[in-house]
Amino acid sequence: MAMSALVLSRLQFAWVVAFHILLPAFTVGLSCYIATLEVLWWATKRDVYRRLSAFWLRIFAVSFGMGVVSGIVMPFQFGTNWSRFMAATSSAIGAQMTYEVLTAFFLESAFLGVLLFGRKLVPQWAHVLSAVLVALGTLLSAFWILAVNSWMQTPRGYHLINGKFVPDSMLAIIFTPSLPYRLSHTVTAFLVTTAFVILGVGAHYLLKERAREESRLMIKMSLVFLAFTVPLQIALGDAHGLNTLAHQPAKLAAMEGLWETGRRVPATLFAIPDQDAQTNRFEVSIPVLASIYLTHDPNGLVVGLKAWPRDEQPPVFVVFFAFRVMVGVAVLMFVIVVWGLVLWRGHRLYTSRTWLLLCRAAIPLGFIAVIAGWTTTEVGRQPWTVYGLMRTADSVTPSLTASDVALSFSLYVVSYLVIFGTGLVLMRRLVEIGPGGHEDRAVLEPKERGARPLSAVSHASNTVAGTSAPPTGAGGDDASA
Repeated sequence: MAMSALVLSRLQFAWVVAFHILLPAFTVGLSCYIATLEVLWWATKRDVYRRLSAFWLRIFAVSFGMGVVSGIVMPFQFGTNWSRFMAATSSAIGAQMTYEVLTAFFLESAFLGVLLFGRKLVPQWAHVLSAVLVALGTLLSAFWILAVNSWMQTPRGYHLINGKFVPDSMLAIIFTPSLPYRLSHTVTAFLVTTAFVILGVGAHYLLKERAREESRLMIKMSLVFLAFTVPLQIALGDAHGLNTLAHQPAKLAAMEGLWETGRRVPATLFAIPDQDAQTNRFEVSIPVLASIYLTHDPNGLVVGLKAWPRDEQPPVFVVFFAFRVMVGVAVLMFVIVVWGLVLWRGHRLYTSRTWLLLCRAAIPLGFIAVIAGWTTTEVGRQPWTVYGLMRTADSVTPSLTASDVALSFSLYVVSYLVIFGTGLVLMRRLVEIGPGGHEDRAVLEPKERGARPLSAVSHASNTVAGTSAPPTGAGGDDASA
């Protein structure tokens, strides 16, 4: 069956955003980690912090470049595919998008140059300050984008004139009721995502018996951080759920697969939602539990999906399973962290091969959770772009044809696969090279005649990051392990 321009535009937007969100999910946390390493190096003078900062900075530079290339098409999509949405909402959200460029992107771009190339050209305090300001830029970027999204989810501070949202108060538009919950939950998710990448890379090096000091420090720092942030993320998710119940009850009902309004609502562990029949198939549930965690009252009232007309219900199947993927990943993360803390207490943190293998395999977990959470949030908002006020069907450009969108969508698919494929290959290569030190380079040195030594690649990469690889015996693994 042929798809309409509306459906194709939604798929195209989902494709672009799903790929692009992977990068801030990594760079927000990674920039904060690099800033932490720079501050610790400045304070302690331990060279291991410098080596780790230079190593992760190279990976951050690749991720930042991918983010710029993949994100630049977003405003074009608003103009080409969603012109009616922009015409109606630009007075309310256009300023935030501009602020994201002026206060965040410019800040990141300006000081990233100092961070990458200025280690030997500026005083150490200036280099540390650059790392802190780059991290601040990534956080500001997240703030402005989430402010826009939160207004679309819980619109406030406007009045309608001829179908256009005219601001009454920009502060009310920026600081909507859902922003504190969405911002804290999302940024913490980004930080957790990065921490699991660092934990997995550290475990990888220990399994390969490389970069011993660096890998142990990565594992220790990430595990301590995760011991606080994973439980915090679960608590923030609970608070965000209560906020969603108050402002977007239809989304929450879809997350729970709940059709009937009632009290003492059961928690559905598994089901196959049937939206046509307005019921669940093969349901497995626990009595009363949903009322307890949704309302914090076993007799709490929860509104079911049948309270809304069918054309105002979100796609339940997608929201229901995306939410369970997110929760399942969070539980697995918690188990990994608790297991690591038990091993640490028993002095087996760096020697348990099973746990190290699990940590390495867990590198993608944060990204999976972020995509699942984004799907829950955005699909759960349907059929609205501005919740309860402007439908997605009324937001698409009227002159678009399905063939127009199919062509641009195809180009986006190919280009994103090339961009992300190339970027991942390059980042994997940088991980293979490692944080530096002659021992790692000796392990990776190619034996074939005429092959370019990886030490040369490592030196070139270090040069890009504004450092030079330490000479043999001066900062290598044998000197610091």
